[in-house]
Amino acid sequence: MQIGYKLAAEAFGPGELVRQAVLAERAGFDFVEISDHYHPWLDNQGHSPFAWTVLGSIAARTERIGLATGVTCPTVRYHPAIIAQAAATLALLSDGRFTLGLGSGERLNEHVVGRGFPDAVSTRQDMLREALEIIRLLWSGGYQSYEGKYLHLSDARVFDLPDSLPLLAVAAGGRDAAALAAELGDGLFATEDRPELVRHYREAGGTGPRYAEVPVAWAPDEESAAQAVLETSRWALTGWKVMSELPNPVNFDAATSTVRLEDVKEKFACGPDAAPYVDAVQSYVDAGFDRLVMQNAGPDPDGFIDFYTRELDTRLRALKPRQAG
Repeated sequence: MQIGYKLAAEAFGPGELVRQAVLAERAGFDFVEISDHYHPWLDNQGHSPFAWTVLGSIAARTERIGLATGVTCPTVRYHPAIIAQAAATLALLSDGRFTLGLGSGERLNEHVVGRGFPDAVSTRQDMLREALEIIRLLWSGGYQSYEGKYLHLSDARVFDLPDSLPLLAVAAGGRDAAALAAELGDGLFATEDRPELVRHYREAGGTGPRYAEVPVAWAPDEESAAQAVLETSRWALTGWKVMSELPNPVNFDAATSTVRLEDVKEKFACGPDAAPYVDAVQSYVDAGFDRLVMQNAGPDPDGFIDFYTRELDTRLRALKPRQAG
């Protein structure tokens, strides 16, 4: 099992994200994962720097820790040819430490270029399939063209390719997406501890790593931790069907106006006690995930990293799947 640290690009500026990545490497995390957004979820989060620039800076400032996008949408705001080039370059600059996480995206970030965002989930998945095929094609070398229903490529070549291509993890929230991850990806990416996602992935032939984000919030007391989530991260309680559809932070503010502290405590491991964190991670281990990302929504990232080093690292790495039933 590997344990990662989530760089919340909606909550911190670029310099701070690089600083946290350096701290995460010193603390023993195996990798950092960064969200690739144009907008924050809520206006009061206050940030949303360009993830690829931040990753390049992290690659230059670190030596060991892995890097990952969690996740990039390669269909609307970006063309997959650009992502194929960006990921290859980052893999070279990081000496092979980069994992490309890809998904079908959220309206929040994709509508900004004025090309619209498909209403049908099936259309988004079809577009993601075409994007994956284009990226794979370009990574095979040489000049390539592609004529899809939604995406096209005209006589393009990525000149700087690493000897070892980046691992490609595909986000899934259901059977079809998990099968796509098995077919065209190297790994699975999820945001919930649902064992059926891993089962669908494996049934479709997937054998790669399984990434998942674990919602936590560290603070010296449980109430302060939960209050921090309520103020800046309550969007995480809306569920993927809502998170993928709303167009702007103001909509997420309105959609989460009824979220309570009690709701936060049910979703997030909060406070200074290690036990809820261990229990939360155990549920993901039981579900079959083996690349677990600690997504801290608490108010003090330094405090959380110190807490992880002192209280969590050894305990989490010792976890094994419990027998069902």
